[in-house]
Amino acid sequence: MKNEAAADTLSAIHAQVVAARAGRDARVIARLFSGWAVFGERQFVRGYALLLPDPVVPNLNALGAHERNAFLSDMSRLGDALLKVTGAVRINYAIFGNQEPALHAHVIPRYADEPESLRTAHPWAYDWSAAPVFERAAFQELASSLLRELTRLGVTKPMRYDPGANAHS
Repeated sequence: MKNEAAADTLSAIHAQVVAARAGRDARVIARLFSGWAVFGERQFVRGYALLLPDPVVPNLNALGAHERNAFLSDMSRLGDALLKVTGAVRINYAIFGNQEPALHAHVIPRYADEPESLRTAHPWAYDWSAAPVFERAAFQELASSLLRELTRLGVTKPMRYDPGANAHS
């Protein structure tokens, strides 16, 4: 696919986008204009999400001006939806690409009831290995609420499949 790395350099982000397109990723929240809103594999805070570009690119600077604006706008709209639906007090945003060399944005709701020692710390201060693993059934209500809010905000595109509909295909 145009702008995507050769098969021998595919990242976990590439694999997740391929799975989202095929309806095999149960973590999908919505298809946005620039890519896929998905829940994080580990829910160290309720609603932790990522925005994955589609097509996958190495970094933000690899996008043209229009595509870059769309990605950043979608990222902030995902944050708007998380604020409204979860009751978070703020949203943290992060784009690194150091460990996973493909563009992806972390969109992290922060809550007033987080442990005091972590409330103002960066999200990587959490013990992510001890965090609950995402399970669709436990997050279905939140996923549906986020999809409705993102649709209301006008940033969704139709999805061919329900999230995870083809997970066992």
